Amino acid sequence: MNASDFVSVLRGSAPYVHAHNGSVFVVAFGGEAAERPDFEQLLFDIALLHSLGVKLVLVHGVRPQIDARMKARNLSPRYVGDLRVTDRAALDCVKEAAGSLRMDIEAKLSTSLASTSMGGARIRVAGGNWVTARPVGVRQGVDHLYTGEVRRVDAESIRRELEQDRLALLSPIGYSPTGEIFNLRAEDLATAVASAIGADKLVFVTPTEPAQWRLAEGTGDVGQLSQAQGEQLLAGATLSAIDRTYLSAALAATRGGVTRVHLVGHQDGALLRELYTRDGMGLMLYADAEYEATRDASIEDVGGVLALIAPLEQQGVLVPRSREQLELEIERFNVIVRDGLVIACCALIPFTEDAAGELACVAVHADYRRAGRAAALLKRVEAEARAQGLKRLFSLTTHTPHWFIEHGFRQATPEELPAQRQKLYNYQRGSLVLIKDL
Repeated sequence: MNASDFVSVLRGSAPYVHAHNGSVFVVAFGGEAAERPDFEQLLFDIALLHSLGVKLVLVHGVRPQIDARMKARNLSPRYVGDLRVTDRAALDCVKEAAGSLRMDIEAKLSTSLASTSMGGARIRVAGGNWVTARPVGVRQGVDHLYTGEVRRVDAESIRRELEQDRLALLSPIGYSPTGEIFNLRAEDLATAVASAIGADKLVFVTPTEPAQWRLAEGTGDVGQLSQAQGEQLLAGATLSAIDRTYLSAALAATRGGVTRVHLVGHQDGALLRELYTRDGMGLMLYADAEYEATRDASIEDVGGVLALIAPLEQQGVLVPRSREQLELEIERFNVIVRDGLVIACCALIPFTEDAAGELACVAVHADYRRAGRAAALLKRVEAEARAQGLKRLFSLTTHTPHWFIEHGFRQATPEELPAQRQKLYNYQRGSLVLIKDL
């Protein structure tokens, strides 16, 4: 990477550095992650999140480590569906596996050698009996014995550790009021903890690549799903068993009040790219309607609209507008805002004496085209025009007449424009006139 690329990347991540500073993230990964050769790098990236001001809770799984210990003792793992049946012998393996992996994680997070990416890091790791569990009981006619589920999370104690700038580490173990130990599923534990402490984000590092999940009908975005779309995907039959486990946990978290759940694969740097770039490298499930919203523009959107239309003005697609002009006209604009970025806009300029309105300054960010956003803005503008008593829309374009024709406009002449607009028509530019009756 050359110097200019580095500066560009750093500047691009700055909004997320500011936004995430002081936020609470729960990051969960299965035991499969610990068996990968790049596991240390994943932990170093997690440590980097901590150094950037994120308050972190880590939840780790131990499924393959438990199975390995059982195999070494000539024991056969037993599952009902995707849930382990934990007898006394299996529970001993659970305790050994969880304790061993936990110590490995703490050791790696203690690294601070200058020759590593953890150079200078001082991470304090905390743990405790924060999870009260109860037995799963009998399911499908099988007693799951020491397999448990979360009954209560001591959210206050976890928050207190985070406020002291400690990283909270939880193993998939829970305790009953009578002193019993239960084996928990890490995905369910992460979901329960994130919901209980009111986490800003829950991040699952998954063994598959969730960014490749697709709905049967495309959403226009491969990296994001609304909660409703996630429910639709789960109801289908396209996902593998492990993917269904993670999506079920993610949806449970959104129902529990976590507005953003991220699922990322194991690629090097995927966690950082997902959290510190606009479109990430995984899949984000969002429960809040404000992640991408279509709304009336406000004065705060002027800068975003200017940045959006500037490339099109330079290409001659749009007529240049000054900041002063845009500030005067901003109340006539509609915008689509995605995670704080204006990605589409248009304006409705009324000519009430002629019962007509101009659809002007239609622009969509290059990264978000061909997903129906311009059509959505047109539909919104048509409703506004009808509410104002306008009978027709017109637009002037030099580059995209076919889009207008496909959406019900007909080609017309400058003489069919409102008289006031005819006076401003630039014959040298030679824009095509498109009109649509409402």
